[in-house]
Amino acid sequence: MDHSDQILRGASEVFTKAELKAILASEKKLRIYYGVDPSGSQIHLGHAVVLSKLQILQQLGHKIIFLVGDFTGMIGDPTDRNAVRQPLTRRQVLENAKTYKKQVSKFLSFEGKNKAEIRFNSEWNDRLTFKDIIELSGKFTVQQFLERDMFEKRMNEGKPISLHEFLYPLIQGYDAVELDADMQVGGTDQTFNMLQGRYLMKALKNKAQTVITYQLLEGSDGRKMSKSFNNVINIEDEPNEMFGKTMSISDELIKQYFVLATWVPLEKIEEIIRLPNPRDQKLILAEEITKLYHGEKKAVSARQAFINQFSKGELPSKIPTQRISQGTYKLSVLLFEAGLVASKSEARRVIEQRGVRVNGVVAETDADLVKAKEGVLLQVGKRKFIRLI
Repeated sequence: MDHSDQILRGASEVFTKAELKAILASEKKLRIYYGVDPSGSQIHLGHAVVLSKLQILQQLGHKIIFLVGDFTGMIGDPTDRNAVRQPLTRRQVLENAKTYKKQVSKFLSFEGKNKAEIRFNSEWNDRLTFKDIIELSGKFTVQQFLERDMFEKRMNEGKPISLHEFLYPLIQGYDAVELDADMQVGGTDQTFNMLQGRYLMKALKNKAQTVITYQLLEGSDGRKMSKSFNNVINIEDEPNEMFGKTMSISDELIKQYFVLATWVPLEKIEEIIRLPNPRDQKLILAEEITKLYHGEKKAVSARQAFINQFSKGELPSKIPTQRISQGTYKLSVLLFEAGLVASKSEARRVIEQRGVRVNGVVAETDADLVKAKEGVLLQVGKRKFIRLI
Protein backbone atom coordinates (compact mmCIF):
# COMPACT_ATOMS: atom_id res chain seq x y z
CA MET A 1 0.00 0.00 0.00
CA ASP A 2 1.54 3.34 -1.03
CA HIS A 3 1.25 6.52 1.01
CA SER A 4 -1.72 7.97 -0.89
CA ASP A 5 -3.64 4.71 -0.46
CA GLN A 6 -2.91 4.77 3.27
CA ILE A 7 -3.95 8.39 3.65
CA LEU A 8 -7.19 7.85 1.72
CA ARG A 9 -8.12 4.58 3.42
CA GLY A 10 -11.51 5.20 5.01
CA ALA A 11 -11.81 8.66 3.42
CA SER A 12 -15.32 9.79 2.56
CA GLU A 13 -14.77 13.03 0.62
CA VAL A 14 -11.80 15.11 -0.48
CA PHE A 15 -12.11 18.82 -1.23
CA THR A 16 -10.62 18.53 -3.73
CA LYS A 17 -8.96 15.39 -5.07
CA ALA A 18 -7.06 17.41 -7.66
CA GLU A 19 -5.55 19.59 -4.91
CA LEU A 20 -4.60 16.59 -2.82
CA LYS A 21 -3.00 14.78 -5.75
CA ALA A 22 -0.95 17.87 -6.63
CA ILE A 23 0.36 18.55 -3.13
CA LEU A 24 1.21 14.91 -2.42
CA ALA A 25 3.17 14.81 -5.69
CA SER A 26 5.05 18.00 -4.84
CA GLU A 27 7.83 18.48 -2.29
CA LYS A 28 5.86 21.13 -0.38
CA LYS A 29 5.59 20.51 3.34
CA LEU A 30 2.07 21.19 4.54
CA ARG A 31 0.56 22.55 7.74
CA ILE A 32 -2.16 20.04 8.61
CA TYR A 33 -4.50 20.16 11.57
CA TYR A 34 -7.08 18.01 13.27
CA GLY A 35 -9.47 19.56 15.78
CA VAL A 36 -10.89 17.64 18.74
CA ASP A 37 -13.86 18.59 20.87
CA PRO A 38 -12.73 18.14 24.51
CA SER A 39 -16.06 16.81 25.78
CA GLY A 40 -14.30 13.84 27.38
CA SER A 41 -10.86 12.94 28.67
CA GLN A 42 -10.20 9.84 26.56
CA ILE A 43 -9.00 9.47 22.98
CA HIS A 44 -10.88 6.58 21.34
CA LEU A 45 -10.78 4.50 18.17
CA GLY A 46 -12.95 7.04 16.37
CA HIS A 47 -10.19 9.61 16.81
CA ALA A 48 -7.62 6.98 15.83
CA VAL A 49 -9.13 6.70 12.34
CA VAL A 50 -7.82 10.22 11.67
CA LEU A 51 -4.75 10.12 13.93
CA SER A 52 -3.36 7.09 12.09
CA LYS A 53 -3.43 9.10 8.84
CA LEU A 54 -1.72 12.06 10.54
CA GLN A 55 0.98 9.67 11.70
CA ILE A 56 1.80 8.86 8.07
CA LEU A 57 1.67 12.51 7.03
CA GLN A 58 4.08 13.45 9.81
CA GLN A 59 6.45 10.69 8.72
CA LEU A 60 6.34 12.24 5.24
CA GLY A 61 7.64 15.48 6.75
CA HIS A 62 4.43 17.51 7.06
CA LYS A 63 3.72 19.73 10.07
CA ILE A 64 0.91 18.30 12.22
CA ILE A 65 -1.16 20.39 14.62
CA PHE A 66 -3.46 18.67 17.10
CA LEU A 67 -6.00 21.36 17.98
CA VAL A 68 -7.99 21.17 21.20
CA GLY A 69 -11.23 23.11 20.82
CA ASP A 70 -11.27 24.48 24.36
CA PHE A 71 -12.99 27.70 23.26
CA THR A 72 -15.50 26.06 20.92
CA GLY A 73 -16.11 23.36 23.52
CA MET A 74 -17.53 26.07 25.74
CA ILE A 75 -19.94 27.09 22.97
CA GLY A 76 -21.24 23.59 22.28
CA ASP A 77 -21.06 22.00 18.83
CA PRO A 78 -24.61 21.53 17.46
CA THR A 79 -23.43 18.71 15.16
CA ASP A 80 -25.80 15.71 15.21
CA ARG A 81 -27.90 17.39 17.88
CA ASN A 82 -31.69 17.57 17.76
CA ALA A 83 -31.64 19.99 20.68
CA VAL A 84 -29.31 22.66 22.03
CA ARG A 85 -26.16 21.10 23.45
CA GLN A 86 -25.10 22.16 26.92
CA PRO A 87 -21.73 23.94 26.70
CA LEU A 88 -18.84 22.95 28.96
CA THR A 89 -17.16 25.19 31.50
CA ARG A 90 -13.52 26.15 30.97
CA ARG A 91 -12.58 24.04 33.98
CA GLN A 92 -14.31 20.96 32.50
CA VAL A 93 -12.65 21.51 29.12
CA LEU A 94 -9.13 21.89 30.53
CA GLU A 95 -9.60 18.89 32.85
CA ASN A 96 -10.67 16.72 29.90
CA ALA A 97 -7.71 17.86 27.78
CA LYS A 98 -5.04 17.18 30.44
CA THR A 99 -3.97 13.74 29.20
CA TYR A 100 -4.40 14.30 25.44
CA LYS A 101 -0.70 14.72 24.66
CA LYS A 102 0.23 11.43 26.32
CA GLN A 103 -2.52 9.56 24.49
CA VAL A 104 -1.92 11.16 21.09
CA SER A 105 1.78 10.31 21.44
CA LYS A 106 0.81 6.77 20.45
CA PHE A 107 0.49 8.24 16.94
CA LEU A 108 2.37 11.55 16.75
CA SER A 109 5.85 12.54 17.83
CA PHE A 110 6.10 15.70 19.91
CA GLU A 111 9.90 15.61 19.89
CA GLY A 112 12.59 16.10 17.25
CA LYS A 113 12.98 18.25 14.16
CA ASN A 114 9.44 17.90 12.82
CA LYS A 115 7.59 17.68 16.12
CA ALA A 116 3.81 17.89 16.22
CA GLU A 117 2.16 20.70 18.14
CA ILE A 118 -0.79 20.79 20.51
CA ARG A 119 -2.67 24.07 20.28
CA PHE A 120 -5.80 25.43 21.98
CA ASN A 121 -8.18 27.61 19.99
CA SER A 122 -8.73 29.88 22.98
CA GLU A 123 -5.30 31.31 22.10
CA TRP A 124 -6.87 33.50 19.41
CA ASN A 125 -10.59 33.28 20.05
CA ASP A 126 -10.30 34.79 23.53
CA ARG A 127 -8.84 37.87 21.85
CA LEU A 128 -11.66 38.37 19.35
CA THR A 129 -13.73 41.48 19.93
CA PHE A 130 -17.41 41.83 19.20
CA LYS A 131 -16.39 43.94 16.17
CA ASP A 132 -14.16 41.07 14.93
CA ILE A 133 -17.02 38.58 15.20
CA ILE A 134 -19.43 40.88 13.35
CA GLU A 135 -16.88 41.31 10.56
CA LEU A 136 -16.39 37.52 10.32
CA SER A 137 -20.16 37.02 10.29
CA GLY A 138 -20.33 39.33 7.29
CA LYS A 139 -18.47 36.69 5.24
CA PHE A 140 -21.41 34.25 5.56
CA THR A 141 -25.11 34.20 4.82
CA VAL A 142 -27.96 32.82 6.91
CA GLN A 143 -28.85 30.60 3.95
CA GLN A 144 -25.43 28.92 4.14
CA PHE A 145 -26.01 27.84 7.72
CA LEU A 146 -29.63 26.84 7.18
CA GLU A 147 -28.36 24.24 4.71
CA ARG A 148 -27.33 22.09 7.68
CA ASP A 149 -29.68 19.12 7.89
CA MET A 150 -29.97 19.33 11.67
CA PHE A 151 -31.11 22.96 11.56
CA GLU A 152 -33.67 22.23 8.86
CA LYS A 153 -34.96 19.28 10.86
CA ARG A 154 -35.30 21.35 14.02
CA MET A 155 -37.15 24.11 12.17
CA ASN A 156 -39.59 21.57 10.70
CA GLU A 157 -40.15 20.16 14.19
CA GLY A 158 -40.64 23.59 15.71
CA LYS A 159 -37.54 23.25 17.90
CA PRO A 160 -35.38 26.28 18.68
CA ILE A 161 -32.02 27.06 17.10
CA SER A 162 -29.89 29.27 19.29
CA LEU A 163 -27.84 32.04 17.70
CA HIS A 164 -24.63 30.73 19.30
CA GLU A 165 -25.09 27.51 17.32
CA PHE A 166 -24.86 29.53 14.11
CA LEU A 167 -21.64 31.07 15.38
CA TYR A 168 -20.01 27.71 16.12
CA PRO A 169 -19.04 26.80 12.51
CA LEU A 170 -17.90 30.39 11.96
CA ILE A 171 -15.55 30.24 14.96
CA GLN A 172 -14.33 26.74 14.05
CA GLY A 173 -13.70 27.88 10.50
CA TYR A 174 -11.63 30.78 11.81
CA ASP A 175 -9.23 28.25 13.40
CA ALA A 176 -7.97 27.39 9.92
CA VAL A 177 -7.15 31.04 9.26
CA GLU A 178 -5.23 31.49 12.52
CA LEU A 179 -3.29 28.27 11.95
CA ASP A 180 -2.63 29.20 8.31
CA ALA A 181 -3.47 25.58 7.49
CA ASP A 182 -2.93 23.95 4.12
CA MET A 183 -5.10 20.98 5.05
CA GLN A 184 -7.69 20.00 7.60
CA VAL A 185 -8.80 16.44 8.38
CA GLY A 186 -11.71 15.12 10.42
CA GLY A 187 -14.81 12.95 10.52
CA THR A 188 -17.79 13.32 8.19
CA ASP A 189 -19.81 14.79 11.05
CA GLN A 190 -17.54 17.82 10.83
CA THR A 191 -17.76 18.30 7.06
CA PHE A 192 -19.91 21.44 7.26
CA ASN A 193 -17.70 23.04 9.94
CA MET A 194 -14.47 22.20 8.10
CA LEU A 195 -15.77 23.61 4.83
CA GLN A 196 -16.35 26.92 6.57
CA GLY A 197 -12.61 26.95 7.27
CA ARG A 198 -11.91 26.26 3.60
CA TYR A 199 -14.30 29.08 2.68
CA LEU A 200 -12.71 31.57 5.10
CA MET A 201 -9.18 30.71 3.97
CA LYS A 202 -10.17 31.62 0.42
CA ALA A 203 -12.07 34.74 1.50
CA LEU A 204 -9.43 36.12 3.89
CA LYS A 205 -6.14 34.75 2.54
CA ASN A 206 -6.96 33.77 -1.04
CA LYS A 207 -5.52 30.36 -0.21
CA ALA A 208 -6.94 26.94 -1.02
CA GLN A 209 -7.19 24.69 2.02
CA THR A 210 -7.65 20.99 1.27
CA VAL A 211 -10.20 19.14 3.40
CA ILE A 212 -10.35 15.36 3.88
CA THR A 213 -13.30 13.82 5.70
CA TYR A 214 -13.18 10.27 7.03
CA GLN A 215 -15.95 7.78 7.64
CA LEU A 216 -17.19 7.66 11.21
CA LEU A 217 -16.49 4.56 13.25
CA GLU A 218 -19.72 3.38 14.85
CA GLY A 219 -19.82 2.64 18.54
CA SER A 220 -21.26 -0.32 20.40
CA ASP A 221 -24.83 1.04 20.18
CA GLY A 222 -24.76 1.68 16.42
CA ARG A 223 -24.34 5.46 16.66
CA LYS A 224 -21.06 7.20 15.87
CA MET A 225 -18.37 6.44 18.41
CA SER A 226 -18.52 9.40 20.76
CA LYS A 227 -17.59 10.31 24.31
CA SER A 228 -21.00 11.95 24.59
CA PHE A 229 -22.75 8.65 23.83
CA ASN A 230 -20.53 6.56 26.12
CA ASN A 231 -20.12 3.87 23.45
CA VAL A 232 -16.39 4.08 22.91
CA ILE A 233 -13.33 1.84 22.79
CA ASN A 234 -10.58 3.99 24.27
CA ILE A 235 -7.00 3.65 23.04
CA GLU A 236 -5.86 3.41 26.67
CA ASP A 237 -8.30 0.65 27.63
CA GLU A 238 -6.55 -2.33 29.20
CA PRO A 239 -5.89 -5.18 26.72
CA ASN A 240 -8.61 -7.48 28.05
CA GLU A 241 -11.15 -4.65 28.13
CA MET A 242 -10.25 -3.50 24.61
CA PHE A 243 -10.49 -7.07 23.33
CA GLY A 244 -13.83 -7.65 25.06
CA LYS A 245 -15.36 -4.39 23.84
CA THR A 246 -14.37 -5.23 20.27
CA MET A 247 -15.96 -8.66 20.57
CA SER A 248 -19.21 -6.99 21.66
CA ILE A 249 -19.76 -5.00 18.45
CA SER A 250 -22.52 -6.14 16.13
CA ASP A 251 -21.64 -8.49 13.29
CA GLU A 252 -22.63 -5.83 10.74
CA LEU A 253 -19.74 -3.60 11.89
CA ILE A 254 -16.94 -6.15 11.47
CA LYS A 255 -15.80 -5.02 8.02
CA GLN A 256 -16.09 -1.34 8.96
CA TYR A 257 -13.83 -1.89 11.98
CA PHE A 258 -11.27 -3.81 9.93
CA VAL A 259 -11.09 -1.00 7.35
CA LEU A 260 -11.14 1.97 9.71
CA ALA A 261 -9.46 0.68 12.87
CA THR A 262 -6.72 -1.64 11.54
CA TRP A 263 -4.11 -1.75 8.79
CA VAL A 264 -5.04 -5.28 7.66
CA PRO A 265 -4.77 -5.26 3.82
CA LEU A 266 -8.14 -4.88 2.10
CA GLU A 267 -7.78 -8.16 0.19
CA LYS A 268 -7.06 -9.97 3.47
CA ILE A 269 -10.16 -8.40 5.03
CA GLU A 270 -12.28 -9.88 2.27
CA GLU A 271 -10.87 -13.32 3.10
CA ILE A 272 -11.61 -12.88 6.81
CA ILE A 273 -15.21 -11.76 6.39
CA ARG A 274 -15.87 -14.86 4.28
CA LEU A 275 -15.23 -17.04 7.34
CA PRO A 276 -18.56 -18.71 8.16
CA ASN A 277 -18.64 -17.78 11.87
CA PRO A 278 -18.73 -14.03 12.74
CA ARG A 279 -17.22 -14.89 16.11
CA ASP A 280 -14.06 -16.13 14.38
CA GLN A 281 -13.95 -12.92 12.33
CA LYS A 282 -14.22 -10.83 15.50
CA LEU A 283 -11.51 -12.81 17.28
CA ILE A 284 -9.11 -11.82 14.49
CA LEU A 285 -10.37 -8.23 14.57
CA ALA A 286 -10.09 -7.87 18.34
CA GLU A 287 -6.56 -9.27 18.29
CA GLU A 288 -5.51 -6.89 15.50
CA ILE A 289 -6.88 -3.85 17.32
CA THR A 290 -5.43 -4.84 20.68
CA LYS A 291 -2.06 -5.53 19.03
CA LEU A 292 -1.94 -1.99 17.63
CA TYR A 293 -2.08 -0.43 21.11
CA HIS A 294 -0.58 -3.07 23.39
CA GLY A 295 1.68 -5.23 21.25
CA GLU A 296 1.35 -8.80 19.99
CA LYS A 297 2.12 -10.57 23.27
CA LYS A 298 -0.62 -8.81 25.23
CA ALA A 299 -3.06 -9.17 22.34
CA VAL A 300 -2.56 -12.95 22.24
CA SER A 301 -2.95 -13.07 26.02
CA ALA A 302 -6.18 -11.05 25.85
CA ARG A 303 -7.54 -13.41 23.19
CA GLN A 304 -6.83 -16.44 25.38
CA ALA A 305 -8.35 -14.75 28.44
CA PHE A 306 -11.50 -14.01 26.44
CA ILE A 307 -11.78 -17.59 25.18
CA ASN A 308 -11.21 -18.95 28.69
CA GLN A 309 -13.79 -16.66 30.25
CA PHE A 310 -16.59 -16.83 27.71
CA SER A 311 -16.08 -20.17 26.01
CA LYS A 312 -15.05 -22.20 29.05
CA GLY A 313 -17.04 -20.25 31.64
CA GLU A 314 -14.00 -19.28 33.68
CA LEU A 315 -13.87 -16.11 35.76
CA PRO A 316 -11.26 -13.44 35.00
CA SER A 317 -7.93 -14.05 36.70
CA LYS A 318 -8.04 -10.57 38.24
CA ILE A 319 -11.31 -9.25 39.64
CA PRO A 320 -11.32 -5.71 41.08
CA THR A 321 -12.58 -5.19 44.60
CA GLN A 322 -14.88 -2.54 46.01
CA ARG A 323 -15.13 -1.57 49.67
CA ILE A 324 -18.72 -1.03 50.78
CA SER A 325 -20.52 -0.72 54.10
CA GLN A 326 -22.07 -3.92 55.42
CA GLY A 327 -25.83 -4.09 55.25
CA THR A 328 -28.76 -5.17 53.10
CA TYR A 329 -29.24 -3.35 49.80
CA LYS A 330 -31.79 -3.25 47.06
CA LEU A 331 -29.90 -4.72 44.08
CA SER A 332 -30.03 -1.59 41.91
CA VAL A 333 -28.68 0.49 44.80
CA LEU A 334 -25.89 -2.02 45.46
CA LEU A 335 -24.83 -2.04 41.80
CA PHE A 336 -24.71 1.75 41.80
CA GLU A 337 -22.83 1.94 45.11
CA ALA A 338 -20.32 -0.63 43.82
CA GLY A 339 -19.67 1.50 40.71
CA LEU A 340 -20.84 -1.11 38.18
CA VAL A 341 -23.45 1.21 36.64
CA ALA A 342 -23.70 4.94 36.11
CA SER A 343 -27.16 5.30 37.65
CA LYS A 344 -29.84 3.35 39.49
CA SER A 345 -32.10 3.57 36.44
CA GLU A 346 -29.38 1.91 34.34
CA ALA A 347 -29.10 -0.78 37.01
CA ARG A 348 -32.84 -1.48 36.84
CA ARG A 349 -32.70 -1.69 33.04
CA VAL A 350 -29.83 -4.21 33.09
CA ILE A 351 -31.61 -6.29 35.74
CA GLU A 352 -34.77 -6.40 33.60
CA GLN A 353 -32.61 -7.65 30.70
CA ARG A 354 -31.27 -10.44 32.97
CA GLY A 355 -27.78 -8.99 32.67
CA VAL A 356 -26.87 -9.09 36.37
CA ARG A 357 -25.47 -11.99 38.37
CA VAL A 358 -24.90 -12.22 42.11
CA ASN A 359 -22.42 -14.95 43.01
CA GLY A 360 -22.95 -16.43 39.56
CA VAL A 361 -26.76 -16.55 39.75
CA VAL A 362 -28.89 -14.40 37.43
CA ALA A 363 -30.86 -11.79 39.37
CA GLU A 364 -34.55 -12.02 38.49
CA THR A 365 -35.87 -8.67 39.75
CA ASP A 366 -34.74 -5.47 41.42
CA ALA A 367 -36.81 -6.50 44.41
CA ASP A 368 -33.98 -8.83 45.41
CA LEU A 369 -32.27 -7.72 48.60
CA VAL A 370 -28.57 -8.45 48.70
CA LYS A 371 -26.58 -8.65 51.91
CA ALA A 372 -23.29 -6.90 51.29
CA LYS A 373 -20.64 -8.95 52.99
CA GLU A 374 -17.07 -10.06 52.38
CA GLY A 375 -16.61 -11.93 49.11
CA VAL A 376 -19.92 -11.27 47.32
CA LEU A 377 -19.30 -11.35 43.55
CA LEU A 378 -21.31 -8.97 41.38
CA GLN A 379 -21.34 -9.18 37.59
CA VAL A 380 -22.95 -6.85 35.04
CA GLY A 381 -22.98 -8.05 31.46
CA LYS A 382 -20.06 -10.13 30.26
CA ARG A 383 -17.12 -7.97 31.30
CA LYS A 384 -17.88 -6.09 34.52
CA PHE A 385 -16.98 -7.84 37.77
CA ILE A 386 -16.63 -6.54 41.33
CA ARG A 387 -15.90 -8.49 44.52
CA LEU A 388 -17.12 -6.76 47.64
CA ILE A 389 -14.84 -6.28 50.63
